[in-house]
Amino acid sequence: MSIRIVRLGTPRLPDEGTRIGTVRRPPRGVRKERYAADDWFDVWFPELSPSPELVKSALNAESEVEWHGFVRAFRAEMDEPAPRRTLDLLAALSHSGRFSIGCYCEQEARCHRSVLRQLLADRGASIA
Repeated sequence: MSIRIVRLGTPRLPDEGTRIGTVRRPPRGVRKERYAADDWFDVWFPELSPSPELVKSALNAESEVEWHGFVRAFRAEMDEPAPRRTLDLLAALSHSGRFSIGCYCEQEARCHRSVLRQLLADRGASIA
């Protein structure tokens, strides 16, 4: 069993399990009843998304220096007690369950889900 890191809105992979949307806002123009059916997410969990200010800085990051500044700030947000406990829980559950976490960004390398991937790996998560 393991966690998959996915792009929300893409077709689900076989045995992907529950899809968790770690995004600040739900998809625009999509009715709540369609979130799961249209492969967005089964559960919306914005607590693992960057704060609104950090979302802006990530979207505006043009240089590697600016991107790394976002990564440092987001890692600091995820080091607060509640997100830290959530990441610990997901890492532990990854060894016995199937689920995925994701965001809308096209490129994972320039998305907070790349940071979540590393934070989970650092906790010993099983990642597909």
